[in-house]
Amino acid sequence: MSETKSPTKRDEVLSSDDAPKPGADVSFPYDRMTVEQFRKRFPRARWSDVRKAWFVPGRTAPRRIGRWLAELEAEADAHADAKGRDAFVFEPIDSPYLQLGKAGFRIRTPYSKTVVDELREVPFSQWDGDLRLWHVPFRSYEDLRHRWPAIEAAARRNEPEERRRRAEERKGTEQEMRSRLRSAERKRHRYPLAGLDLPPIGRPVAVSYGIVVFTEITGELADPGIVADFYPSVTEDHVWGYWRVPTLEELVRTWPAKTPPAEDATWWLPTIEELRPARRAARSREAKSSAKMP
Repeated sequence: MSETKSPTKRDEVLSSDDAPKPGADVSFPYDRMTVEQFRKRFPRARWSDVRKAWFVPGRTAPRRIGRWLAELEAEADAHADAKGRDAFVFEPIDSPYLQLGKAGFRIRTPYSKTVVDELREVPFSQWDGDLRLWHVPFRSYEDLRHRWPAIEAAARRNEPEERRRRAEERKGTEQEMRSRLRSAERKRHRYPLAGLDLPPIGRPVAVSYGIVVFTEITGELADPGIVADFYPSVTEDHVWGYWRVPTLEELVRTWPAKTPPAEDATWWLPTIEELRPARRAARSREAKSSAKMP
């Protein structure tokens, strides 16, 4: 005699012949108002404790659920935008670099790596390459306001007049001379490496001033005086390694290191925090190169 099983909660969504009913599951964080909206929109929906989700019957359920979730997200965004706009009215940012738009803020500044890095951290910010400005929605106002002092200070430092003034002040000084020498050394595309700890050839690795790809290690001893002037972290006898800038494809293929480098490392495998800005810079270089092509 066969054993008779009592019905389980999963049986709520099965037909009499145990074939699954057409429909779809949906789950979302509990909120009384959201549940009420959901029940009003889907009166035939039933909660399943087994799957911890609502089951909406019907062959068109996935499409109807997707449409409802999109409307819910748009409603939340509209509420967040209204809240951000009210915050701006109550405590506005008064700056020549920020303009009010229909859907948010338009930010145009002189180029500054600090500005770019700060704005990339603002949620939902977008760069408009055609208009040469940043778009930030109202919903991100609190994040933007928090970062604005650093953004405006960096923008003012990079105004053409301010840069010319600093350049005039540096003329003929030891600081200018050392800056020129550092630039000339960087253009030689060489780097001192420990003879017993050489990096792989043709693979992106990180050094003190960024990610590079070493193309050749000649065995030529690095001049101790040059090393002391331009590479103060290097303390032992080293040889010159010659490098080039990595391509975007090489950077995308590079798997990030799981651990940070040792304190005395001459080179190391790049971390994800180092790869992300390097990839953005490579993408920008390649886009500019493509734009120049006929």
